[in-house]
Amino acid sequence: MSDENFTTTSAGIPVASDEHSLTVGPDGPIILHDHYLLEKMAQFNRERVPERQPHAKGAGAFGHFEVTNDVSAYTKADLFQPGRKTDLLIRFSTVAGERGSPDTWRDPRGFAIKFYTAFGNYDMVGNNTPVFFMKDPMKFMDFIRSQKRRADTNMRDHDMQWDYWTLSPESAHQVTWLMGDRGIPRNWRHMNGYSSHTYMWVNATGEKFWVRYHFKTDQGIEFIPQAEADALAGIDGDYHTRDLHRAIEGGDYPTWTLKMQIMPFAEAKDYRFNPFDLTKSISQKDYPLIEVGKMTLNRNPDDYHTQIEEAAFDVNNLVPGIGASPDRMLQARIFSYADAHRARIGTNYNEIPVNTPHAAEVRSYSKDGAMRHHNPGDPVYVPNSKGGPVADTERFGEAAVWYADGDLVRTAASLHRDDDDWGQPGTLVRDVMDDAARDRLVSNVVGHLLDGVTEPVLVRAFAYWRNIDQNIGDRVEKGVRAGAS
Repeated sequence: MSDENFTTTSAGIPVASDEHSLTVGPDGPIILHDHYLLEKMAQFNRERVPERQPHAKGAGAFGHFEVTNDVSAYTKADLFQPGRKTDLLIRFSTVAGERGSPDTWRDPRGFAIKFYTAFGNYDMVGNNTPVFFMKDPMKFMDFIRSQKRRADTNMRDHDMQWDYWTLSPESAHQVTWLMGDRGIPRNWRHMNGYSSHTYMWVNATGEKFWVRYHFKTDQGIEFIPQAEADALAGIDGDYHTRDLHRAIEGGDYPTWTLKMQIMPFAEAKDYRFNPFDLTKSISQKDYPLIEVGKMTLNRNPDDYHTQIEEAAFDVNNLVPGIGASPDRMLQARIFSYADAHRARIGTNYNEIPVNTPHAAEVRSYSKDGAMRHHNPGDPVYVPNSKGGPVADTERFGEAAVWYADGDLVRTAASLHRDDDDWGQPGTLVRDVMDDAARDRLVSNVVGHLLDGVTEPVLVRAFAYWRNIDQNIGDRVEKGVRAGAS
């Protein structure tokens, strides 16, 4: 047996990469036969039962989405046609904490919406930030584990978090968001929601566009300073949950305006940033926001378990007129979310009332299995000559597709000229934040680093922040050294 300390699969087979999925060329889609990626995702989805693995703590409400602007030139999706009003469910959440964790921990917030459309359920699974910590799904499971509890102490550990972040430079953009004001929203009503991923829209003539969703809060952006958030964590761990419930119960219905960034299909190839990289934002100067409609939340759940805890948001629920993109994280989530639901609440999770289509009829050949409530009846196979449903390829054939070629590679290389890890977070610090926001950013980072982060990781953290912005990095080191003395 070799003494080398190399990573292996669960079967002891050496793996080709810890960080990069197998893709068609540097910017191409991931490959289904990357068995190690599938092994990591499938095993990760089954680590905890029955609590969600990430996004365990959360709550939600029901409401509707109403189109206010004609965007039919960009998509044929029924829910985005002029005048449409579509019922929906939304679930807000934190990422790292368990079901009993405080709402006011510093963490990204999940922003998952299930639209009950006339052509089936459309699920948009996003966050309150327009980017994320990584661009390759091979690293996701390790990232979440770095945010969870240690095996020895059963406590969360900042040293573990910064160890991961500083060894993953692509995390810089999201970490800058996280350590800034928006890392702790005042409540869910006073934060934006984003698809983060780029999706494809297809119009009635087959023309294709790349899009990103921006749900802008009509209540305005508000945040909680770190000291107040820490106090609230001990006083009222369900602060955000309580706020949403009370607002809706009192008739103060929160609303968000959906605005889209829309990029013509051909322009993605040589855009200065890779539009399919989840760690990058697309400049609103290049692609301004276009208003689509308004989301309103007006009904609280009356049974949290069956309506929120058993709600299953599927990234693969894409209705006609909306499709996926070459975003590697998005492609992996198309497998991972449905697989997580099967592991957590059963193979027939779509038969739970909150997950069933409310405005469309199910005509599927799926049958049997644990907790099945309704079978399709004969015939149970296709093709058949017995009058069973038949796919309407002419109307609903694959339209949201793109061309990809290239050698099978594992790489972080990019074909887009401005795709570095430090540029966009640096712009966020220097051009978006004001002096007061920068002061709070430094204070938040210093406080986080002073909580048990070891010296070798501290040194990397100072370099990490200097790569984002030299002045911020210098201030962070000065604050940590002064606080530790």
